[in-house]
Amino acid sequence: MTAEATGPDLEFGAMQTVFTALQNLDEEARVRVLDYVSSRLGIAPVTRAVAKPHDACRSDEDEPALEQEQDAAPKFGSFAELFDAAQPKSTSDKALVAGYWLQVCQAADSFDGFSVNKELKHLGEGLSNVTSAIDTLKGQKPALALQLKKSGKSRQARKLYKITVAGIRAVEAMIGG
Repeated sequence: MTAEATGPDLEFGAMQTVFTALQNLDEEARVRVLDYVSSRLGIAPVTRAVAKPHDACRSDEDEPALEQEQDAAPKFGSFAELFDAAQPKSTSDKALVAGYWLQVCQAADSFDGFSVNKELKHLGEGLSNVTSAIDTLKGQKPALALQLKKSGKSRQARKLYKITVAGIRAVEAMIGG
């Protein structure tokens, strides 16, 4: 690409470079790369359409018998089961597990702090400051959560969040060990 390339030409060149770099990767690797690049550039993460909840979040009734035998991943039919399996200790880990439930298990594109705390309160684990807990997740490197949007001008404005690939892996590590 020449130094004279600007505007649409520069953008198209970037698209070609990204396509070439991603074309031989599987879908999960592509998502990890795009999420990482989005995070590093400070832009809203690339979202993908989710046809069904993550395997670890579906109850046994959701799959035919043959698939049940082939799939050894743990299943959680409720947030309580997931929370019990993960055993989060800190307030930020509790918020992370609740966000995982809402985003991954419930196949939501994003979630808000109110919904996180609502799930936790049902278990008697409500947080006094859910925003602070999620801010801790955002501040880690790599970030375990991202803020997608804020509606309103006050500090108490409703914010939308998304668990990152690193956050999903952190919850799955809690479940696994």
